[in-house]
Amino acid sequence: MSNDSQLKSERGIDVLKRTRRICMPLPEVAENVDGFGHVVFQVGGKTFVRLGEHNGHVGLSFKSDLETQHLLIQQGGYYRTPYVGQHGWVSAEMPPDWDALADLLKEAYLRTAPKKLVKRLLESGRENG
Repeated sequence: MSNDSQLKSERGIDVLKRTRRICMPLPEVAENVDGFGHVVFQVGGKTFVRLGEHNGHVGLSFKSDLETQHLLIQQGGYYRTPYVGQHGWVSAEMPPDWDALADLLKEAYLRTAPKKLVKRLLESGRENG
């Protein structure tokens, strides 16, 4: 599915392409557009990464837990996602450290995916790839 039209700026399209390279190889990931016009990456119908662009600002947020959220905010480069931050969602400042972010997006997948998919991924060793 091509959702490039949802992210219009050069930076937005670049962030989407990089996020696809991280998320789409994971088992049973789907890319969709939610009711707010955000590009979302989902597994089992549940969102684990959300991208959006508003007034030239590109935003990327991902599912986490409150402890990790707190640690990421303290280290810098991340902030509590508006509206859903109380559930552990974290947003990355742009441009992000893509190496660190790749690991965090894979962790978001592992938090969201059904246990059978998590097991399959961990057994294949692809969570580090």
